[in-house]
Amino acid sequence: MNDVAPPRTTMRTVEPRAVGMDGERLAQAIAFVQAHGSPWPQSLYNPDGRFCLTAEAGERAPDDEILGPVTPRGGPAGLILRHGQVVAEWGDADRPDMTFSVAKSYLSVLAGLAVGDGLIGSLDDRVGEGGHDSGFESAQNRDITWRHLLQQTSEWEGTLFDKPDMIDRHRQVGATAAAPAKGSFRALQPPGTFWEYNDVRVNRLALSLLQRFREPLPSVLKRRIMDPIGASTTWRWDGYRNATVDIDGTPMVSVPGGGHWGGGIVISARDHARMALLVAADGVWDGNRLLPEGWCAELRRPCAVAPFYGLMWWLNTGREQYPAAAESSFFALGWGSHILWIDPEHDLVAVVRWIDRAHANGFIKRVLESL
Repeated sequence: MNDVAPPRTTMRTVEPRAVGMDGERLAQAIAFVQAHGSPWPQSLYNPDGRFCLTAEAGERAPDDEILGPVTPRGGPAGLILRHGQVVAEWGDADRPDMTFSVAKSYLSVLAGLAVGDGLIGSLDDRVGEGGHDSGFESAQNRDITWRHLLQQTSEWEGTLFDKPDMIDRHRQVGATAAAPAKGSFRALQPPGTFWEYNDVRVNRLALSLLQRFREPLPSVLKRRIMDPIGASTTWRWDGYRNATVDIDGTPMVSVPGGGHWGGGIVISARDHARMALLVAADGVWDGNRLLPEGWCAELRRPCAVAPFYGLMWWLNTGREQYPAAAESSFFALGWGSHILWIDPEHDLVAVVRWIDRAHANGFIKRVLESL
């Protein structure tokens, strides 16, 4: 009999009791999440014809114009893994669905590759030192670093793909929504001193990464990450209709870091689980290092002015994000809601698709009660 533990990244399915979990309580957690699905319609458009995300955000024309494809959604789905092995799954875990801001966490993985390749010398280098376009030449933008963009503290000012950064000013400050109306004027602060969740600035990060790789980001992700971890061929990263840029004489689409105005990563829960497992395993898959050593720890380093946030990953500092989860937990989160939950303390990885976000903590509580 072989007593050697399987690699953490096997993705094989085992009985819950084989990894110290109670199957009945785990079933209760799954029943809970299935009973509390997202209220968003399957089409992702409300009866009044408005896109669910921009409607919830309170955007009006012209700010709410959709620029990328909108893919109708499936139902609640997900997987739970312990010690790198699948102990439960529900719904259609192989159906590719929009994942909204979980794409931001994929951008942080790509940034790690750029650092490892030497395309970015240091996260504290100024982004504009590459001189790829005029986006970092102004007095407001010239001191922005890669860390600022990844931590959402850049305070970048400008318009990108017809979307001015003003759209998302006051969108979210700290862990809760800001009091002033989203899209209203706010005087900008020096880069690195103010945290704001702003999708225009995230898309600026994606464009800057494209300019460093000189290759479409979906191609880099597929070749360097998704294929090596055994992801399916069903995922894709949709861009905007007006986001084609010239790279060395070749037109390339600069993909967005979410589905705020359509587009973004369309992917299955199972493929998400593989990527989350890679990050949980410190960027190593089947003994092969895919991400630079130390990068996955860097993702979880709290931002000085927003300790609930790392590099495009949400932290559970003070257990403020999800009180039921261990403080060491960290998350990729997308509206809708989509959750990639990594719990190093219990060696757990979970992917939850289309849960009503008000009930996410209840799901986490029930999963931990199964241990």
